[in-house]
Amino acid sequence: MKTPALFRTPQRLSLTWRVIALSSLLLLALVSLFTWLGHENLTRQFQESRSQHHERQQREIHLALTRSSENLRQLAGLTAASASLGPPLQAGNTIDVEQALDSQWPALQLEAGIDEILIINTRGQVLGTWGSGNSEAQLPILSWVQRVMNTERPLTTLRCAASCQQFAAVPVLVDGESVGMVVLSRSLADVTRQAKEVSGSEIALLVTGAAEDSNVTAPRQLKAWNGYLLALTSEESLAPLQRAAEAATVDRLIEAPLRLEHTGRYLELSAVRMEESSEYSNSGYFLLISDITEQINAIHNDTRILLFVGVLGWIAAELLLLVILLGPMARLRRVAGLLPILASGQFSDIRSALPNHRHRIADEIDILEVTTLELSHQLERLESEVQERGSQLAERIDELAQERDFVNSLLDTAQVFIVAQDSTGRISLVNEYTQLMLGIKEASLLGRNFVDVFETGVFTTANAIALPQQEEKTLRTPDHHLHTIAWYHAPLHTGNEEPVSHISVGLDITERKAAEARLTWLAERDPLTELYNRRYFQHALQIAIERSATAKGAVLLLDLDQFKEVNELSGHHVGDKLLREVADTLFHKLGRRGVIARLGGDEFSLLLEDTNADQAVTVAQYIVQLLDGIGFVVGERRHRVTASIGIALFPTHGNTPADLMASADVAMYKAKESGLQHWHLLSKAENAKDELQDRVYWVERIRSALEEDSFELMVQPIIRLEDQDIKHYEVLLRMRNADGSLVSPAHFIPIAEQSGQIVLIDRWVVRHSLKALSQLQDRGITFAINLSGQSLHDEGLKQYLAEEITASGADPHHLILEVTETAAVTDFSAARGVLQAVRSLGCRTALDDFGVGFSSFHYLGQLPVDYIKIDGSFIRSLLISPDSRVIVRAIADIAKGFGKQTIAEFVDQEALLPILKGYGITYGQGYHLGKPTKITEEFFGISYL
Repeated sequence: MKTPALFRTPQRLSLTWRVIALSSLLLLALVSLFTWLGHENLTRQFQESRSQHHERQQREIHLALTRSSENLRQLAGLTAASASLGPPLQAGNTIDVEQALDSQWPALQLEAGIDEILIINTRGQVLGTWGSGNSEAQLPILSWVQRVMNTERPLTTLRCAASCQQFAAVPVLVDGESVGMVVLSRSLADVTRQAKEVSGSEIALLVTGAAEDSNVTAPRQLKAWNGYLLALTSEESLAPLQRAAEAATVDRLIEAPLRLEHTGRYLELSAVRMEESSEYSNSGYFLLISDITEQINAIHNDTRILLFVGVLGWIAAELLLLVILLGPMARLRRVAGLLPILASGQFSDIRSALPNHRHRIADEIDILEVTTLELSHQLERLESEVQERGSQLAERIDELAQERDFVNSLLDTAQVFIVAQDSTGRISLVNEYTQLMLGIKEASLLGRNFVDVFETGVFTTANAIALPQQEEKTLRTPDHHLHTIAWYHAPLHTGNEEPVSHISVGLDITERKAAEARLTWLAERDPLTELYNRRYFQHALQIAIERSATAKGAVLLLDLDQFKEVNELSGHHVGDKLLREVADTLFHKLGRRGVIARLGGDEFSLLLEDTNADQAVTVAQYIVQLLDGIGFVVGERRHRVTASIGIALFPTHGNTPADLMASADVAMYKAKESGLQHWHLLSKAENAKDELQDRVYWVERIRSALEEDSFELMVQPIIRLEDQDIKHYEVLLRMRNADGSLVSPAHFIPIAEQSGQIVLIDRWVVRHSLKALSQLQDRGITFAINLSGQSLHDEGLKQYLAEEITASGADPHHLILEVTETAAVTDFSAARGVLQAVRSLGCRTALDDFGVGFSSFHYLGQLPVDYIKIDGSFIRSLLISPDSRVIVRAIADIAKGFGKQTIAEFVDQEALLPILKGYGITYGQGYHLGKPTKITEEFFGISYL
């Protein structure tokens, strides 16, 4: 089908000819490469064969010289063995010596080619000579005589002067003694003839050194080699030898042949050195001139044949490629001419220009034509879809405008500061709440620096913030009130390379800060009496003990007598009133003397620093008088207020808060028992004896329990309040007596903490709990384990925990490790490090006894914990104490804000459950929900020992 003129494109070099041109270049390059490789291969093979031929020539010539020398020595030996030669030579008779060899000389001259015979006596005198050759003066006769006479062995040598002669000297023996020697000489004519026959080359004899023969013609003198030619088998070889002398040294010809082109012929010259006498300065060489024209021409002919065959192959391949490409490329040009028309939307013209019939075996061009037709259909459909989408886009733009208006309305409605800044930190957007709080209109705020307006932030451009940041700053509003604002700064990425802007959102947390301050006060105080609580008192006592090495003081522990009767007779509200009355009296009379605290129930304590025993007793007596002076009347009933006071001195009765409180407690009970006075000062001997006995006994019990696995694991359920589901259990510890009864941890845990054994107990509980957990984790069971404060300083805890998890096969996600709030806050850095290490292993964490010992909710946000366990003292008084309800609700709200789940401890009655659910507390734990039981009884069939 002919393509319409509409679709024709300007003529240019078509793809067909481009392919032909490129393939031609490639094939020509390959032909050239293969021709060059063939030529190089033939040349290399020829050079290798010539090198082998050169080595073979050298061996043959040296062998011929050796054979000729050996033959000459044998002839000399036969001559010296003549019976008629020895006696005349010994007698020095010249005539008889000459007559002795006259008969042998013709045969030696004609048949053996001997040039000269010399008969020499032991004194070096020539007594007989036959033939003509070297002058006797030119020969080192005396040297030869000495060598032959001394060694009594034949001598062979080669000398080159006017000619190259081989010499053989053999001693003449008479009765076993040398009386002289016979010297035979012979030219190298026979050796030269053999060398020419063996090598098939022209031979020349070269002698280097001063020419002794003045008849040597100038053409045969080779000055470059400092020598001259003695013999030459062909005069035509003289000119190439002269060129070779100029081109290379003789030693170079010995190592490798030299190739020359002479009169249209290719010649190869090589040299073989003749072994000569070291007593002679001249050196002789065989020069071999080989005609290698036929071999070189054969290589050239083979190379031309390779090139000719390659060119023929190139022409045939190009013709075949042209035949193959003409048809398909014509179809391809037709499709190429149609494709640009797609942009004009003339889809029907394109479909009419392409053939409808298809080949049986489709090729790539068939696929291209089909694809072009399909593309025209798709583009036609796409064009209609674009028009439809255009209308939809217009509708979407209207919707986005409505959404923009909604977002602007939302920004203005939100009761938070919302400020957008450009890349330079200048304000580009503010909401109405911000304008209202600042009392400044939007026009006055736009373009101002954010830091100047809000006095916050340390960056000058938005690029200074790569990640979201938070900070708290104080803002003074036009009404002169100070507001605490929690700012959240985050970058706004636009998706391009433009400078990054960011948005700042500020939340007014002034009221929350006030509530937090109130909670902090409540955390250190007893809600009923407003005195300090137990935790604060112990902390103050610890500081007093550690103040200096010579610190001393006293702890007074006060317990009201018959306080239970007041509650029973007049009610708990009267008991609370009495407690407040006692607290007010103690605070007003003794508040300046030391720290006064209510430890719980009807127990109070007083810390006196820099106080001795007498002063402490005086204060105790004063307290007795104060309490006795309280006239507490309820209705018609009068209650007499008395108390038992225990006195412990530090460092006399202990160096730790636990020891001092224990000593004061013992003293207080002794005061109750005495009945004579209301106070008791524990003596030093009395305290030391009790402490030593108790400590030694429990330290040994703990050691035995660790070695013999005499501990018992108990579990208490932690119930999800929403659906009463039980998946969590807190692991508790008891010690087994010999009779199988269990010992409460209150008896041995304090001793373990004092002796340092608590870390080993923690590890024992972790190891055996993980073993039990590995058998229960498939049921979804999770165990919570308490860690002591000392374990927070155990540097090997993480490694030990990782090894035990691996050894037991337990899933760490089913393990929760708890630390008390007091321990965490006491050493915040260590606690955070341990909790982070534990979480990195996959375990979860919990903060136990929360709400009593903390000094700020700031710690809660920085400690990596998953659960918050609210202290049971607040839960138990939840029904009767408004302050407890405020604290529990605040803890639940703040924990939820930090993304942490809460657990209420000491849930001992049903009435607490609705309140806890209402506060959003997730879990509950206590005797009402489930009492501690042995782990083997709770989960039948497991073993952990």
